[in-house]
Amino acid sequence: MDVQPGQDVAVDDDVRYLERLGYRQQLSRVMGIWPNFALGFTYLSPVVGIYTLFAYALATGGGASFWAVPIVVAGQLMVVLVFGEVVSQFPIAGGIYQWARRLNSRGYGWFTGWMYTWALLVTVAAVSYGAGPYVADLFGANASKWFVIGTAIVLIAIASTINLFGARLLAKAALIGLVAEIIGAVVIGLYLLIFEHKQAWSVLVHHQGAVTGSGGYLGAFLAAALMAIWIFYGFEACGDVAEEVKDPSRRIPRAMLMTLGVGAAVSALLVLALTLSVPSITAVTSGADADPVNTVFAASFGNVAHKFALLVIVLAFISCTLAIQAAAARLLFSQGRDGVLPGSSLLSRVSPRFHMSPWAVAVAFVVPAAIILATYSRPDALTKIISFATVGIYIGFQLVVLAALLARTRGWKPAGAFSLGAWGLPVNIIALAYGVGAIINLCWPRTPGAAWYDNYIVIVSALAVAAVGVIYMILLRPQEKGDSPAGDAVPATSTAAPASP
Repeated sequence: MDVQPGQDVAVDDDVRYLERLGYRQQLSRVMGIWPNFALGFTYLSPVVGIYTLFAYALATGGGASFWAVPIVVAGQLMVVLVFGEVVSQFPIAGGIYQWARRLNSRGYGWFTGWMYTWALLVTVAAVSYGAGPYVADLFGANASKWFVIGTAIVLIAIASTINLFGARLLAKAALIGLVAEIIGAVVIGLYLLIFEHKQAWSVLVHHQGAVTGSGGYLGAFLAAALMAIWIFYGFEACGDVAEEVKDPSRRIPRAMLMTLGVGAAVSALLVLALTLSVPSITAVTSGADADPVNTVFAASFGNVAHKFALLVIVLAFISCTLAIQAAAARLLFSQGRDGVLPGSSLLSRVSPRFHMSPWAVAVAFVVPAAIILATYSRPDALTKIISFATVGIYIGFQLVVLAALLARTRGWKPAGAFSLGAWGLPVNIIALAYGVGAIINLCWPRTPGAAWYDNYIVIVSALAVAAVGVIYMILLRPQEKGDSPAGDAVPATSTAAPASP
């Protein structure tokens, strides 16, 4: 085993438990619960998600779209509880890939990892690309195509540098990002709510003329709910770095619950504050005000305060990019260690100085940067690619939830420090029902006037990535590489699943 200088007895127990799960300690086990929570929270990033998507939600569903937040949070809570049971028993780097593999089989785990890997890499590109206009506004620059592309690549390069230096620097950066998130969401939200409150509370139960279409307001509300669906994930990143967390069986489930709970409270505050501070919601739903966030900022803050708010938002974009890339790099390392990806010998090679795989970080830089560069000749390319990102992550989630449900029917009894007991089965069923509903909502065609491939772009992109993965599995059989454990959550006649540490 690779013992770190000054390693304590508790960490020794974590190392021994990891060895019982089939792996030796290579990454630095230095994270406590607060850095772990900060990583998940900055990945979820209320600031990035809401400032980017608020205009869409308000224009689509009016003030009543606020209620999508608690509904989605309630559904995701069920998913978090299922994940908590799994990660508590299997605290292994790579999270979702490893959970699916241990709950079901090598092939099932490989396919889950395939979908989730591409979703994460695309999300890195999407988040960093979204920072461009805010950076341009901060520095008074023109948000040209090259400026936005260049800004995105610089952000990914900054994140890569931090991730390359391992868990210690990542933990510090995540905590700084957490502070930026709190300022950008809580401080600004409270200021707007107290001093810039322009709308009556009754706007929260009206749609203010939002386009309802043939589906009535329910259709508009479900479309507006995509903002919340797009925001409330990231808690799984707490488990992606499991081999760098002390006492992960107990701390990671708590960090996941904290990520969702605090993220829900902060997001509700910010959405509420922005909704009540918009001068005219009808102008937003009619299309007259296409950028209500900028309208609120211009009306509420002076130039200095506006620049400070932009700085906080940019820091939030950097920390969000960092957290997502950290999850992607650990996922690549974990799959490389199992020998199931091309270049596995490089992806699994850990720097003895930084206790991180530089090749995994390099892939998590090169692929998103290439995706961003591809948008120069095709301005609509990123939008089409991004459409896969969220549904790909939700598919990864639900593959784990389904695997957990199937494992329960075959005798799996969660053996980690965190367990739902008799509530496990009903929570698992509700989590699966919610997730399937969210995926259907994400895939639902909402642009009937567009070409079929644009109207069904989410379905088409998800099926395309899945099809390539299936063909790859059939032709090259990567799932059969290596000898790492799989399917051991369900005790065999002669072998029981590993007990918790």
